[in-house]
Amino acid sequence: MTIRSLAEVGVRLEEAVARLPGEPDSPEEHYERYEEIAIAILDSEFTHWPEGALEQYLKGYLSATRARLKPTCPR
Repeated sequence: MTIRSLAEVGVRLEEAVARLPGEPDSPEEHYERYEEIAIAILDSEFTHWPEGALEQYLKGYLSATRARLKPTCPR
């Protein structure tokens, strides 16, 4: 595992969210799209990473995404 490969996970997450149909109605809905895709990535790829590494990365990514969508995203 390298930082570059984790960054590639972030790129895949962004691309997958961008490909979802329609536009989110709110920042909360936009964040939920990120959560759903992050969960799908974690479910499908967790065995390819050292224990906890992918989960920690995705948690951090989602936290940064939530902060970017503030002030209107309450989570």
